[in-house]
Amino acid sequence: MEAVMQNRRVSARWWRRAAIVAAASVFALSGCASGGESSSESATSEAGSATKVDDIANTVPEDIKASGKLVVGVNIPYKPNEFKDESGKIVGFDVDLMNAIAATLGLTPEYREADFAKIIPSIQGGTYNVGMSSFTDTKERENTVDFVTYFSAGTQWAQRPGTPIDPNDACGKRVAVQATTYQETDELPAKSKACTDAGKPAINIVPFDGQDAATNAVILGQTDAMSADSPVTAYAIKETNGKLEAAGEVFDAAPYGWPVAKGSALAAALQKALEHLIENGEYKAIATKWGVEEGMIDKPVINGAIS
Repeated sequence: MEAVMQNRRVSARWWRRAAIVAAASVFALSGCASGGESSSESATSEAGSATKVDDIANTVPEDIKASGKLVVGVNIPYKPNEFKDESGKIVGFDVDLMNAIAATLGLTPEYREADFAKIIPSIQGGTYNVGMSSFTDTKERENTVDFVTYFSAGTQWAQRPGTPIDPNDACGKRVAVQATTYQETDELPAKSKACTDAGKPAINIVPFDGQDAATNAVILGQTDAMSADSPVTAYAIKETNGKLEAAGEVFDAAPYGWPVAKGSALAAALQKALEHLIENGEYKAIATKWGVEEGMIDKPVINGAIS
């Protein structure tokens, strides 16, 4: 999962550490992103049997085609889209879909873990070919990279049972988010400003490096609620077995997109590959496997931001 990046708050460091330490007995972490980078190759999607389509593969830029690899920058964890299973393998809806995309293009995906805020700059610098980390396609992000849309997600809040929070009136409340996501950079600042404009206390926005830590902060009572992309919140509620519940309905639906270098022909290649997977039913099979069918789209576009 989203207009934009880069404002991590130093004041949240204590919260991050506390949540990660205390969470071990509550909700197992899947490996929060670190400041470094690691590389991991993944096998072809288990949800289907995508194979190379020559006409589409021939549209891949020559340098990428010659390498035989699709280098993918990813931030983990963000369940159910991208996270590590018990064996340490990177899995999820985004992963299965990117595996199928790469197979269609005749490439092998190579996943490189990085901080969320570093992925787009690394695409601009040529370190990664594409980003895969539930990025919302926004007008502001389109100033620096191109996007290929592949999913539609909204925002949804979660709370502890019995502690109701109104997402439209959370003045003075502590709300956990994953750092640099749309929820931190746009949604909550706007709601907090509405509070202060009305003479009410600001929302205390508490960012964490990984979504699991943000989820744990709510469970442990360190924050009053969390805000995340709708598939992420739904998965967290299901996985925590009654420790969390939805706070309000899904709102502000927007497209997820894969960022690529501005002007790169890779965008059209990804678009054609996804169109193929939509037509042959594999896209639906992958979405169904991860329970995210409600966010499926009919047609991918290049730079489809709505705001």
